[in-house]
Amino acid sequence: MACALFVCLHNAGRSQMSRALFERAAEGRHTALSAGTTPGERVHPEVLEVMRELDIDLSDRRPQALTIELAEQADVVVSMGCGDACPYIPGKRYLDWNLADPKGRPLEELRATRDEIQRLVTVLLAELDGASPTP
Repeated sequence: MACALFVCLHNAGRSQMSRALFERAAEGRHTALSAGTTPGERVHPEVLEVMRELDIDLSDRRPQALTIELAEQADVVVSMGCGDACPYIPGKRYLDWNLADPKGRPLEELRATRDEIQRLVTVLLAELDGASPTP
């Protein structure tokens, strides 16, 4: 069982969507965490809306700060726009997903970001499961 840590700036959009989509697709085979380098106060309302379309309720999620202790729990750290603010922990695998910040974006763009995250999560899970990923 592997643990993936999804990190973005505010832990209010991309990383929350990634964690939720990963948890759903992993079906208990792997675990996920999410954090932000400068956490926001709440998950963006537009993110709540597009995730509800997939029957995923993030209304109880609260952004949390990225800490070294949190990063140490992960086998894979996936960053999304946090650059050098992510701590480097030797022995961890690092991925960078180039995804636009969803804050204030139209729902159509947010759906495209959500769908791209779903695709990336599928590839990551296939790798963690030892299978050949299919795009």
